Amino acid sequence: MNAVMLVAGLAMLLVGGEGLVRGAVVFATRMRLPMAVVGAVVLGFGTSMPEMLTSLSAALAGAPGIAIGNVLGSNIANIALILGVAAVIAAIPADTAAFEDRLWLIVASALGIVVILVGSSIGRIEGAILLGGLAIYLWRALRRDADAEPVPEIPDMGPGAMTAYLLGGLGTLIVGAWLLVAGATGIARGLGVSETLIGLTIVAIGTSLPELATSVIAARRGEAGLALGNILGSNVFNILAILGLTAVIVPIPVPSDLSLVDLALVAGTAALLLVALATGRIGRGMGVLFLAVYAGYTGWLVLNAA
Repeated sequence: MNAVMLVAGLAMLLVGGEGLVRGAVVFATRMRLPMAVVGAVVLGFGTSMPEMLTSLSAALAGAPGIAIGNVLGSNIANIALILGVAAVIAAIPADTAAFEDRLWLIVASALGIVVILVGSSIGRIEGAILLGGLAIYLWRALRRDADAEPVPEIPDMGPGAMTAYLLGGLGTLIVGAWLLVAGATGIARGLGVSETLIGLTIVAIGTSLPELATSVIAARRGEAGLALGNILGSNVFNILAILGLTAVIVPIPVPSDLSLVDLALVAGTAALLLVALATGRIGRGMGVLFLAVYAGYTGWLVLNAA
């Protein structure tokens, strides 16, 4: 039953996230918002909603291992697994990532690690600091894209369909997040493994499926640069928005079994990505290295859980 709940929750997160993003884009364009706002805020927030609601549901349910593990595991998987797969499919040009986006990846990763290390819990003050960083990030993104196309074309969708997508997507996400957390915690208890391990692996990969699908499709279509932008934005948003908002709503105790290795992988994969970008492109060889890093990390987790 726990496995059924977990799979059902993952499926509902995918369906609900897609519906919410579609409805949100239509709403934003009908409100005549600039393309920069639609891209940086509406899509950025919408595609991260599975992670957001999963971590928030886990924190409220008293499962901090899943709440924090989901964020850290998603950031590791986004680079080492998802970007690795995309690079193996097609080389990713480095010039598609602006210098400021690369800088924000380091800033967000460092802030996330610091707020986890400074105390036994991530409290509302730390959460507010992360949200403050998010506000600056969004402000800078909107200023940088101010000269972009002012208003996107309005999609062909009526008000009724738009409302159905918005409410239906949000409702599906909420139920899916609850099922995912309940199933994941049940599996962890049944197998005798920690919730942190489940959060770092199964839950993190599951909530990152939208990013995986987007990146793979972009790479197959010869638009690998989109995969890179998707990963950079998602990793910044995961820490600043998801960890920040969750901590503001309900302080998150830092799990005792969260190791320095997990935090080192968050920083290490970000640094490895920047090194790869400095070479001019992320080729298939670097993609294989990313995948090897993720396989090694996953193997280390499993061995230490045994």
